[in-house]
This record gives sequence, structure tokens and C-alpha cells, in this order.
Amino acid sequence: MNYVEKEIHINNQRLILNNLRAVFWADHKSIIVSDLHVGKSKHFRKHGIPISSKVQESDLERLHFLITLYKPERLIIVGDLFHSGHKDEVSIFKKWLERFPLLEVHLIKGNHDRISSNSPAVNNLYIYDDELKLTPFIFVHIPIDAVKDFTISGHLHPGIRLKARGRPGITLPCFKLCKTQLVLPAFSLFTGLATESIRKSNSYYAFTDTSFYEF
Repeated sequence: MNYVEKEIHINNQRLILNNLRAVFWADHKSIIVSDLHVGKSKHFRKHGIPISSKVQESDLERLHFLITLYKPERLIIVGDLFHSGHKDEVSIFKKWLERFPLLEVHLIKGNHDRISSNSPAVNNLYIYDDELKLTPFIFVHIPIDAVKDFTISGHLHPGIRLKARGRPGITLPCFKLCKTQLVLPAFSLFTGLATESIRKSNSYYAFTDTSFYEF
């Protein structure tokens, strides 16, 4: 599987951005992702929209590759691991996670993570309602303007649209870096992009299958 990386430093911590839509927090031996939406394709099929299950399989294969690549001790998911929290979705992730019995998974609940009390128990899955604090970062689902600590979040599915005179524009997913927060792209490929114009006060790390572009 082809991948490229872009290393950045925040609060004296090494964060390795990957064009497979993840961050490796090297100093903490953690992979950080957002918006996997496990079960989304099945949810659409249930409502008569023919979406292949291979979309979800591809997402989980990429995550498997990243875990094999970086060998993390923990996986931090900043929201929307599941699309609805139905027990079938939890079972899918539980079965996948059995490949990594020593991996800790920390989920900060997103607006789609409506996990019910009768959902199957998942070993090594730790769930947080609002935030997870791991110095020097706060992990949340929806971006917030932190007063002191730097936040890492998801939810927005950030992207940028690039235009060139006389040529059609292109839209790329990106990692969006602001003064006090880093917003991750959606990990699932079955998501849209919330595109915005480039602001000088922010940094954007857009990517393709072969390259990173910093704006």
C-alpha cells in the first residue's frame, strides 16, 4: 500500500501526518484517526441505496496497514467510529479488533456514536463522552477554541479547493492546522468534504495518493 508522510511539531511533540488519513503521535506511540463511520455502507443499503461493503473493508484494511506500519500501543479515535452505534456495527469492529489483542482503543464519542447499553462488549475499548486529555493535547470530536491546551479533533471532514487559471479546479482532503487546534480529515473514504478557501492564519496539509502539499 502506497503512503507518504509529512512530519510536523506541535508543543514539542512529533506528529506524523499520513496521506492514508491518520496521524502517528510518535512520542506517545499512538495512531490518531477520526470519522471511520463503521456501518455506514450497510445503513445506506438498508434504506435502498446500493453502496458496496468494499468501501468499509477498504477503510479497515488501511487502518490495519497503519497499525502494522507504526506498531502503536494505542489507537485514539476522535469521534464517529460508528455510523449509528447499532450492535451490528459494534460487532464488526469487535471482530476486526481481535487481530490486535494488545492494542488500546480510546474513543471520544462523536455525534454518530450512539452506542446502546446492549451493544456487544469490546475488549480494550475505552469510551469518553466529551474529551480525552493526554498532555499536551485535548482530544475532542467537534473542534473547539481551547484557552490553554491544544486540541485535536475531527467532524468537519476538511478539504480545500485549488483553482488554476484556465484549468478546472480540484478538491483535496487535508489536515487543517489552526493556532490552537488540528482538525483531521475523515478516515472513511465514504464521506464528503467541507471545503473552504485558504486562510493565511491557518496551515493546510492537503494530500493525494503520492504527495503532500502545504498551504
